[in-house]
Amino acid sequence: MDQCQSDYRVLREFLALPHRADAVLERFAALPRAIRKTCGPGEGFVYLPGIRENAVLLVAHADTVGSETLEVELAEGEKTIRNRYGILGADDRAGCAMLWLLRDTGHGLLVTDAEECGSVGSKFLIREFPALFDEINSRYQFMIQIDRCNAADFKCYNVGTEDFRSYVREKTHFSEPDRNRSTDIVHLCRDICGVNLSCGYYREHTDEEYLVKEEWRNTLEILRSWLSEKDIPGFPTA
Repeated sequence: MDQCQSDYRVLREFLALPHRADAVLERFAALPRAIRKTCGPGEGFVYLPGIRENAVLLVAHADTVGSETLEVELAEGEKTIRNRYGILGADDRAGCAMLWLLRDTGHGLLVTDAEECGSVGSKFLIREFPALFDEINSRYQFMIQIDRCNAADFKCYNVGTEDFRSYVREKTHFSEPDRNRSTDIVHLCRDICGVNLSCGYYREHTDEEYLVKEEWRNTLEILRSWLSEKDIPGFPTA
């Protein structure tokens, strides 16, 4: 099996999982060195510390919008993947699949719960694990969340400097449509910059949701090249 086929196999595995956050969190929690924390509804995350120099923290969320009991049957064409029974859940199973494929790069991984409900899992980390919150803001050069629709967008919201935005454009050739709304990095990035990248899904949160396979893999290949660089610079928020 070549690399492209292997990548798409992992993508299908994540998209085919039940729409329960635990289905994803349990998979990441089984990795060596993984730290899983849970409490009340939506209060949970799995963290895998980075081990390389100049590490980046990669972020995705395990929850989806829609019923946890929704049946999933993938309908895959030459270019796209859908769920025959409604919401695909690529927001954010597409990002989680990418983190899984990048798990051996030496960079840190953080998979959160309940991003769709107001970043409950991230706020749980910040509130209950202040030492870990300090660690992720001092150990890493910046954060990359993979949780954005479309093919070639990035968003830094209010956690990116102009220097960091220029750096992201250089590395991805993506553009920032606006700085509106919020996601996990808006809460998690206290001292370092963060960016959210497109991963090829469209019409999220609806029964018409679909993912464009080549667009998803383009972001993956950008990240493989970017994260393999020896000297990744740091970007403090101030």
